[in-house]
Amino acid sequence: MIVKELLQNYAVFNQWAHKRLLDLIGTLSAGQQHAIIPSSFDSLYKTVFHVWGAESLWLGRLNQSPITITGDPFNESMEKLSSALEAVDQLWVEWVESKDDEQLIHKLHYHNKAGQPFYQSYDLLLHHIFNHSTYHNGQLVTMLRALGVQNIPATDFVAWTFLHQIKNG
Repeated sequence: MIVKELLQNYAVFNQWAHKRLLDLIGTLSAGQQHAIIPSSFDSLYKTVFHVWGAESLWLGRLNQSPITITGDPFNESMEKLSSALEAVDQLWVEWVESKDDEQLIHKLHYHNKAGQPFYQSYDLLLHHIFNHSTYHNGQLVTMLRALGVQNIPATDFVAWTFLHQIKNG
């Protein structure tokens, strides 16, 4: 499988998994969305906000247009935050689609939020970005279970591959 095809699959999978979780979270009350639950970020809202922020920051870095996020532009509205995450997920799908294999293995010079310089290839950074989201998706599932939510959708990559009949070669 070529680099672009693999990353396209991950980008679309990431979008699909987020949509499934966001649709479920959107059915919950604001109290449930903001309930304090022990985790890396202590509510569903804060966890989704972190994922949106991370994906947005990385998109800015990879486009060589770094951004800064201060405060909560969504005023604690899960509906607005969900729309923003869905929009950035679409931008990732389009970003990967716009590149070829050579561009995707090119190395990027960037600085983290602390100003430290790094040099890494786009493909490895994209693996990190999508894996980061998957990690937090697992936390969202655990938090949903802690709230007593039933019928949590599968968000595993293999579930997505079965639905989309991905062929490996």
